[in-house]
Amino acid sequence: MEQIFLQILQQIAEQLPQLSLVDEDCGQLETADDTYPVTFPCVLVGNIETDWNDLGYGVQKGTTSITVRLVVDCYDDTHLGSGTENKITERLAMAGDLYRALQGFACDPNMGPLERVKSRDYTIAHNIKVYEQIYTFEYHDESAMK
Repeated sequence: MEQIFLQILQQIAEQLPQLSLVDEDCGQLETADDTYPVTFPCVLVGNIETDWNDLGYGVQKGTTSITVRLVVDCYDDTHLGSGTENKITERLAMAGDLYRALQGFACDPNMGPLERVKSRDYTIAHNIKVYEQIYTFEYHDESAMK
């Protein structure tokens, strides 16, 4: 499963070269500091959760969810008439590019394709916008097979 995680990071980095950082989400945005330990725009991937079903003889089938967060600084004034309203569409287009890079992606014969099941956006301190997407995929694990 760890190779799948690395392949997802690699897929994001290859498909969105404009990103300054692609990394595991280790709480970089949940800091009390005035600055974040990341550069923008970036993608953070984490919150992996798998529900397993035992198929017998050491074989399990899991349904995994993974959270992907596109994080962008919003320092431009984007109100109507500002002349920089296009920054809004640029951020939304990048979120769309991220979706297209991951939807249907599969990199392992035991893995089903990624499927987006939820998305939302929200803001955090210091004019930072987060576009969050949650994907699921099925995984067939025979590593404990006797």
